[in-house]
Amino acid sequence: MKFFTSQISYFLSNRNTKVNIKRLLRFLAALSALIVAYSIIFHFIMLYEGQEHSWVTGFYWTLTVMSTLGFGDITFTSDLGRVFSVIVLMSGMLSLLILLPFTFIEFFYAPWLEAQSKARAPRKLPEDTQNHVIITHLDPISKSLIEKLDQYNYEYVLLITDLSKALELYDEGYRVVFGELDDPDTYKRLRVENAAMVVSLGSDMVNSNISNTVRELDEDVTIVTTANSSDSVDLLKMAGADHVIRLGEMMGKSLSRRTISQDSRVHVIGRFEELVIAEATADGTPLVGKTIAESNLREELNINIVGIWERGKFIKPTPDTLIHKESVLLLAGSVEQLRSYDEHMAIYGSNDKPVIIVGAGRVGRGTASAFEERGMDYRVIEKDPERIRDNEKYVLGGGEDIEVLKKAGIEEAPCIIMTTHDDDMNVYLTIYARRLRPDIQIISRATLQRNVSTLHRAGADFVMSYATMGANAVFNILERNDVVMIAEGLNVFNLEIPQSLVGKTLVESNIRKDTGCSVLSIKQNGKQKINPHPETILTPDSELVLIGNVEQESQFMSLYYEEG
Repeated sequence: MKFFTSQISYFLSNRNTKVNIKRLLRFLAALSALIVAYSIIFHFIMLYEGQEHSWVTGFYWTLTVMSTLGFGDITFTSDLGRVFSVIVLMSGMLSLLILLPFTFIEFFYAPWLEAQSKARAPRKLPEDTQNHVIITHLDPISKSLIEKLDQYNYEYVLLITDLSKALELYDEGYRVVFGELDDPDTYKRLRVENAAMVVSLGSDMVNSNISNTVRELDEDVTIVTTANSSDSVDLLKMAGADHVIRLGEMMGKSLSRRTISQDSRVHVIGRFEELVIAEATADGTPLVGKTIAESNLREELNINIVGIWERGKFIKPTPDTLIHKESVLLLAGSVEQLRSYDEHMAIYGSNDKPVIIVGAGRVGRGTASAFEERGMDYRVIEKDPERIRDNEKYVLGGGEDIEVLKKAGIEEAPCIIMTTHDDDMNVYLTIYARRLRPDIQIISRATLQRNVSTLHRAGADFVMSYATMGANAVFNILERNDVVMIAEGLNVFNLEIPQSLVGKTLVESNIRKDTGCSVLSIKQNGKQKINPHPETILTPDSELVLIGNVEQESQFMSLYYEEG
């Protein structure tokens, strides 16, 4: 009954409903007048033929003929009567069988269905909703963010402006509210005063409008937006945004940090206070051909090898894991420990040839800027002449052109980075580059998560997706901590010690055996123990820093938090 009442409410509140009802009533009135007129004419022609019938019979005959039923129990005998019958029949076919159904559907049935849809699409959240995340756009970033929020048991709501899209997402299981992005009443219905965060992932202008609208309603809620232009950062903050994320620049820096082929020194990719996560190539070093145990890195430098990349495949190391020429070591240690590694390995594998960047969009320019800061040489391949900024560093042309690649230095380059927003192009160029240079390091960006595995199969050593990086950046702000994305699907994250593990030693906890995650450090009494000893006791105030893929992280959460 409540749902039916809401349907009536939406139907009557529609601006066009009254106009449509008037049009339908006018048509029905004209049709009724026509039926009455035909019934009167029927009587006169019947009297002309010497037949006499009641007024009810006149209406009966008119409706049966107009509706093409024509039972034949009442007929005319004169030509005049038969001509009149044909006129009634033809006008009935037009008015009752064609105009009436379409008029009814157009002016009543279709608006009623729309009212039913609007009544089904949620337009507000319950009054007791607390600490939820309001997301104003659905894109690959927000989809990845929603998965992360579900994993950590955060409530969210998607604000969708298109009714059909809202209903589609609602049927798919998303928590959706239908409303307008720039309407203050929409955010009141979303209980913005109780929200933990508002995330706006639209254009810079739309983000500024949303930030300003939300900030007028609530001074305390955290507002996070993305920015496509560097000039928009200050404007968005003036509009009310607390955090403005420039994903192009962030992705560019991340891709540049993965470029480790120029020497054998460590390259930092993330930090957790004193703990540093870094990568180093094994090519050209004495480590090649040795097992993890034979490398003695933990014994001599207290550095832990927490993973090995083999052509884009991440391997969890064991003491017997063999280090190959193509291996890239994932290391965890303090700054001093990693400096010691550099002192031992920096003389090996030096290569000062320029790195090739394909694409001069936001990500490509961000990558080039990061190389400038590191003092590394590079060449950018770009088709659009308007994006050419430096004739010495930029090469005009397409990455699929062999002459352009040769001009950029493909024959000697240690690494090539695909930064275009077209995943199909990145896959094509990855296959092409791998055929040209089997030994070159290939790094690629993926716009859509579903193409990550495709890029790996094509030959990419590392793939990083826009969606996961953006979701992690937003989630870090929500959690007020760090989640470092090592590569697509592999994260380093920190969590408070689960209650079920308090009092156990690290080896007794069986974290790695039960979840697949590895403990990189333990923070106790404000001090961080990097690469802790297996006999370290887990105290109630402990905070763990772990490494694992998405499935392993989910396994850890479900095992120790959902059940415990």
